[in-house]
Amino acid sequence: MVEYDALWQEKYRDMIMTPGKAMSHIKSGNRVFLGTGCGEPVVLVDALVKRAGNLADVEIVELLTKGDAPYVDRKYAETFKVNSFFIGRNVRELYQEGRGDYTPILMFDIPALLRSGKLPLDVALIQVTPPDKRGKMSLGISVDIVKSAAENASLVIAQVNPLMPWTRGDSLIDVYDLDILVPAETQLIERIPEETPAVTRKIAQLVAALVPDGATIEFGLGKVPGYGRLPLAVAPCLMDRRNLGIHTELISDEIMELMEAGVVTGKHKAVDRGKVIGSFCMGSRKLYDYINDNPLFSFRPTDYVNDANVIGKHNNMITINMALEIDLTGQVSSDSEDGNFFSGIGGQVDFNRGAARSSGGRPIIVIPSTSAGGTSRIVSRLSPGSGVVISRGTVHYVVTEYGSAYLHGKSVQDRTLALISIAHPDHRPQLLKEAIEAKFVREEFADVEGKFVVASQSFMKTKYLLKDGTEINFRPIHPTDEPNIRDLLYALSQETIYYRFMSHQEKFGQRQIQNFVYIDHRTDIAIVGTLPEAYGDEIIVVGRYYLDERTNRAEVAFVVRDKWQNKGLGTFVFKHLVNIAKANGISGFTAEVLRNNNRMQAVFNHSGLNVTSVIEEGVYSFVMDF
Repeated sequence: MVEYDALWQEKYRDMIMTPGKAMSHIKSGNRVFLGTGCGEPVVLVDALVKRAGNLADVEIVELLTKGDAPYVDRKYAETFKVNSFFIGRNVRELYQEGRGDYTPILMFDIPALLRSGKLPLDVALIQVTPPDKRGKMSLGISVDIVKSAAENASLVIAQVNPLMPWTRGDSLIDVYDLDILVPAETQLIERIPEETPAVTRKIAQLVAALVPDGATIEFGLGKVPGYGRLPLAVAPCLMDRRNLGIHTELISDEIMELMEAGVVTGKHKAVDRGKVIGSFCMGSRKLYDYINDNPLFSFRPTDYVNDANVIGKHNNMITINMALEIDLTGQVSSDSEDGNFFSGIGGQVDFNRGAARSSGGRPIIVIPSTSAGGTSRIVSRLSPGSGVVISRGTVHYVVTEYGSAYLHGKSVQDRTLALISIAHPDHRPQLLKEAIEAKFVREEFADVEGKFVVASQSFMKTKYLLKDGTEINFRPIHPTDEPNIRDLLYALSQETIYYRFMSHQEKFGQRQIQNFVYIDHRTDIAIVGTLPEAYGDEIIVVGRYYLDERTNRAEVAFVVRDKWQNKGLGTFVFKHLVNIAKANGISGFTAEVLRNNNRMQAVFNHSGLNVTSVIEEGVYSFVMDF
């Protein structure tokens, strides 16, 4: 346990000043850096603002601050200019009124920017713990770019707060690397978690399904108006996972709760094994006490935490970041909304790059399908003034409350159809119309208008465990499956094609493939059995029924990829379709089976249903009543 030097104020008394005296060293025209997030030195900030009448043209440089930001008041317009790397709630109005400067830059690049002298700092205002007996102080909950700012500013003024937790890692600074010490015991700023809206919970559940046991995770800081902090909302949905690792910017209460539940162990991390890596912390006092001198945590500067090369060394690196708007080609805007700067690039690009390099990595972008006002956040063209943060060439997974779409390596047409399928249903017809007009998709896709339906995932989702331990996931088919269905069909043997389609066809037209995936999930039901791959799902079995509303019976059919046959998948998918049909009030199934297709006949005859069949011209006609 760290031991502070009880006599530090006596030992370093020549460096100690009152807040007001310390601020007298700041001159007009200075560029002043403010410490980050909940580690903002609010006593020093308040003292600086009190000196506003004696100053002019002071540029305040900040990453993200959580204090009240009194310096943005219009009455200080001639005194303080604000330049932010990330626009937080407390300064957002300033930027939307055109009174602030926003510097778009990758988080990883900021420390090098400060070191290079391209953005020279005259003063850094930071907050630290008291020194230990070695004269070392911890930057506590804000290491990120604060360490670089303190190392490169001409004058460093530190608020010394015994309530600041001592954090381990690369978070220490020597007392003699500081210039002025201001003792001030004040409560740290806390971030109070907000209630999670229902739409956000739905998105979080879909994202959680993409997180395997043993993955290493980054939770982005981003917040979407009306929907809260989407990335952090995923954490409570991971309570049933095992041996997760954490390599992220923000340490939050949600991460602490995963650790307390035993979900996070870091035992499979490729680097920093067993350690939770972060660069800053925002949360409750309970969290601050939890991280205090806790050897499970390692706080590192941004140029380590956000290094894509470090991030990419982890296997199964899952990064979760938010977007405000995405166009149908996959361009992601996350720092601006309606043409106004809203937040910042942050670490989104750094972690997207890192996860893309990771073996089994999944860079995920989360976005509600609509704004709080009901307008679509998936658009054919980005709004004027919206900036591209993640390019169409580097986007991978996109998740809304209506499903997930995998875009990387996909054609403009395929990604357009995938994004329309996870847009809000009210906006899909217009998006399809605009996509056709923009030549993103071919004109014949006008025929599938109204069929961009993503089925409810609840009672249609299930799993099947093969004897060799392989787990097959079953879910409803959706439009994003079109390329995978095409791959499945062309991988089938001629015998399997003949048994399924009763013909020796060697090619499948666009319309035939569309008929597999563009269905209404009411009279037509289709489910797929999949194996998870880093590039998306591999479909190995498809089951389907078509309801005849006149008889309330449905025609059933299914096909299994050849190398997966004779493993019980046909029987399982048939039973699953029976359960779905019963839940939908259907009376029974019908099927047409070739005389030589003994395996399909066996599935039906041993189903336990009331089965009758007749043969005519080499084809059995089955009727199966529930």
